[in-house]
Amino acid sequence: MLSDKQILDIIHREVQPALGCTEPIAVALAVAKAVEIIKENCPCCFTGDWRLKADFHLDIAVSGNILKNGMGVGIPGTGMVGLPIAAALGAVCGESALKLEVLREITPKAVARAKELVAERKVCIRVADTPRLLYVKATVTADGASTASAEVDPYAYAVIEDDHDRIVETSFEDKILMSSESAAAASESSDNGEWLTVREIYDFSLRAPFEDISFILEDRTLNLALAREGITGDYGLKVGKTIRSGAEGVFGNDYMSYAMALTAAASDARMAGSTLPAMSNSGSGNQGITVSMPVIAYALRNDVDDEKLARALILSNLVAIHIKHYLGKLSALCGCVVASTGSACGLVMLNGGGYEQVCYAIKNMAGNITGMVCDGAKVGCAMKVASGVSSAIQSAVLAMQGTCIPSTDGIVTDDVEQTIRNVGAIGSAGMKTTDKMILDIMLCK
Repeated sequence: MLSDKQILDIIHREVQPALGCTEPIAVALAVAKAVEIIKENCPCCFTGDWRLKADFHLDIAVSGNILKNGMGVGIPGTGMVGLPIAAALGAVCGESALKLEVLREITPKAVARAKELVAERKVCIRVADTPRLLYVKATVTADGASTASAEVDPYAYAVIEDDHDRIVETSFEDKILMSSESAAAASESSDNGEWLTVREIYDFSLRAPFEDISFILEDRTLNLALAREGITGDYGLKVGKTIRSGAEGVFGNDYMSYAMALTAAASDARMAGSTLPAMSNSGSGNQGITVSMPVIAYALRNDVDDEKLARALILSNLVAIHIKHYLGKLSALCGCVVASTGSACGLVMLNGGGYEQVCYAIKNMAGNITGMVCDGAKVGCAMKVASGVSSAIQSAVLAMQGTCIPSTDGIVTDDVEQTIRNVGAIGSAGMKTTDKMILDIMLCK
């Protein structure tokens, strides 16, 4: 059994602000770190706004899943999509200390220079030969920066593995500066191989002192701002905005339409390049949006106080983190399946349900939309998010009425933990061929 401190550490590690889709952001982060290493080791070569003037060459090797999720998604403040512009921005304005908000200091000048680097073909993106699903190696060369004491242009690399912001190795001119353990090894060493259960998550959500968990209300601050941005603007497919408008009587002013609209609108804005950050979950902004916005929408409609909302958000976020533990950060299974399962649990809590009803909601979700595939990050994700919200609300309502998909059905078992492991096994091991086929299709279009 994990201690309360360990559980809080997990939440703080997995729930954090992220600006832009986290796969291209991981690329930008690795590039930014490599550029900073060059500056640290050749301080005399660079003065003033050298990053905007440097003739960078960027060689980026990524895993197939990073490529899949970075090909078609909007990059904040650029009006462009894809990994090349994200990498270039990491070079000219990225700040690695900001982690998943690495591009927070973006400026029009930085965007203009990054676009020049892309147009000049100074950015090379290629698929790495690696078994890891989440992998980025960014090698940066600063052309024209050599001095009399340096016959070659300085170069450095940074490697990210397993988590979007986990830099595991850095090097300057073939000298290893830092090398650390993988995320899996770090996790095992920090919690002795133990992990959460739904029972522990539920009990923690009820007993934790409010002052220890009130930080989770930042979910509402960031993700609600994104939702409002999507409702008022014209982002992506305008899924949320269309649902909120009623679409000629198809959608109403009921809670389900409201929750679907707010959640999809936040995804619309984020995936189309909004410069507002999302509060992410398990390294994904869309998952952070989906795990929280249905719960927040219910609280707004029903005047729920902050403490009750915080406890529901803790439950929602932890359930999603728990499922993701068995699935992995990137897979062929759409993340909104996991995130909306968390929000279903949060809705159960807000409606007065107990542990049994939370388990019912998880099983109902497992038997409903487990097969939804991830075909990359893009504006169309807002439609999947809306579908996840609808399923979450259905699952929560049925759970509150004592209805649960029985263990005779498909992958659902009497044991909620085994059901969760089944979802993870399908999405990780079972869908490996699907994942490869999706990437092949995308690359051949």
